[in-house]
Amino acid sequence: MSTEFSIFLVCPPGTESLLAAEASAAGFTPATAVPGGVEVTGGWREVWRANLTLRGATRVLLRFAEFRALHLAQLDKRARRLPWGEVLRADVPVKIEATCRKSRIYHAKAATQRVETAITESIGAPISAEAALVIKTRIEDDLVTLSLDTSGEPLHRRGHKQAVGKAPMRENLAAIFLRQMGYDGTQTLVDPMCGSGTFPIEAAEIALGLLPGRSRSFAFEGLASFDQTAFEALKSTTPKTPNIRFYGSDRDQGAVQMAVKNAARAGVAEYCTFERKPISDLTPPEGAKGIVMVNPPWGARIGDRKMLFALYGSLGKTLSERFKGWQVGIITPDAGLVKATALGLKPADTPVDMGGVRVTLYRGTAG
Repeated sequence: MSTEFSIFLVCPPGTESLLAAEASAAGFTPATAVPGGVEVTGGWREVWRANLTLRGATRVLLRFAEFRALHLAQLDKRARRLPWGEVLRADVPVKIEATCRKSRIYHAKAATQRVETAITESIGAPISAEAALVIKTRIEDDLVTLSLDTSGEPLHRRGHKQAVGKAPMRENLAAIFLRQMGYDGTQTLVDPMCGSGTFPIEAAEIALGLLPGRSRSFAFEGLASFDQTAFEALKSTTPKTPNIRFYGSDRDQGAVQMAVKNAARAGVAEYCTFERKPISDLTPPEGAKGIVMVNPPWGARIGDRKMLFALYGSLGKTLSERFKGWQVGIITPDAGLVKATALGLKPADTPVDMGGVRVTLYRGTAG
């Protein structure tokens, strides 16, 4: 089997170009944005590194085989020829998922069974619907593509945010929105509706140079190619010591307590301050102007839209009066609510899928 693979970085719709920029900056090539993700090439080390270091990705798929099959017998024959022992371990369960589109093989369940049989008869690996290791079999226009989901749990589940409130912001989306705001780890960040603390914690991790996947496990650890020593070397980094802090506040004391605990688990509590306070009590911290990042309620998600106009208006008034010169980012699907802030914020280029809703980052400068 080749030592160079096509690697597909899955991301939320609308974030492809942003993930491509992140991947390119991290040294992945050619980092081509396509619908649903980013295509790069590389070996196993790049697979491990993508899972461990990329903040905007949802999961990492390794495309390890591709061939044409016009009928099930041909699929069965060609699947058996694959060097399964170079990829899978005989003692690690695996799950097969299949999709068929515009192909003469149209029965996904039958296709799944053929691949399962090829694996069990080749190396004896057990098949399990609950397996963490998943092989995705896509048959489109009679072309069979076999991909390994090397991540397992989605990559936004980093193992730190165990406590969450209503409509939590996923870490990979927080990273993407911070990138859209031009955040590079050197700016102070304030989130006046912080919920479980995702934005301040994510910003602090970036400033400290902490790897997003440092505390979790991955599906690729159960593959035949996995080298624990080499992977531990990849994980070995020296944290930076930023001279800035990250601030979160919320009117809900329970949310503040969750944020404090999540920051401690992430190892950034020393750099984060969380307080219970309403928008009307918000004041800028001392030091250079930075970024205000807000994921406020919107009618389709939390609360009555009509009642939210006052909330957005209060937010806009506070920021325009007390945060002059600060960069402001507000995430919402509702342009009307953003207009109520009177901050003159403009939408970023591309809406982003967040929990099935297309939201937009509106950004600008307060004052």
